[in-house]
Amino acid sequence: MIIAGAGGAAHLPGMTAAMTPLPVPVVPEFSGWYLRGDIGFSNQKVKSIDNVLDTTPGTSVATVHSSFDGAPFFGLGVGYQFNSWLRADVTGEYRSGANYHGLQIISFNGAVVGTDEYTAIKSEWLAMANVYVDLGTWWSVTPFVGVGLGASYNHIGSFVDVNTPNLGVAYAADTGKWNFAWALHAGLAYKVTPGFTVELAYRYLDLGDAVSGDIVTYTGVSNVVNPQNFRDITSHDIKLGVRWMLNAPEPVYAPPLMRKG
Repeated sequence: MIIAGAGGAAHLPGMTAAMTPLPVPVVPEFSGWYLRGDIGFSNQKVKSIDNVLDTTPGTSVATVHSSFDGAPFFGLGVGYQFNSWLRADVTGEYRSGANYHGLQIISFNGAVVGTDEYTAIKSEWLAMANVYVDLGTWWSVTPFVGVGLGASYNHIGSFVDVNTPNLGVAYAADTGKWNFAWALHAGLAYKVTPGFTVELAYRYLDLGDAVSGDIVTYTGVSNVVNPQNFRDITSHDIKLGVRWMLNAPEPVYAPPLMRKG
């Protein structure tokens, strides 16, 4: 009887053979609008520089040094997440002034006649339309790649040309021009919450050309219109960005599997 009583107690009403598991939170896939902000630092290069005076008969010019210092930038944008792997955004960006340093050796009829040392400050306003492909998510980290097309307003200011052997100094007025721009993106995104994501990314950016104002001597003389041209400016950018979803979903709790017990 004792044994039978113990066996019966194991199946008293209200008691189960196993604990019921808790509901599991599931965040569904979603789409929608998002806002973004970015800060970063540039590493810029220029393919070549030239001036109309470089083509004077008998004149040859050798560029010894031509480079930009790095400079910070920041931008804002709005985008749309189409699904779990495709998104696009439109961004506006200000790229702050980067100091330029250049040195050329000038020869005439094969004989060196002087040097030109250039300094300037370049900045840009950049507008881009970008498309990204997310390549999957592991432990809340999503690698992605992307492309961008847009336009850049390249501004050259504080341009000075010093010809040391001839004790000559010339300068140019500040000016800028619009150019077609394009970019390639690659990076990692970390989803902090369903509605907030942090990105670390690399961007290759082609900004097109830039041009100074007409170069005149320190006495204000210019015998020919001769702005300095900066050909094919590119930049290797490192960016830190954040994205906020405007309609982030709430977790949905999936019911546990029920079984007889």
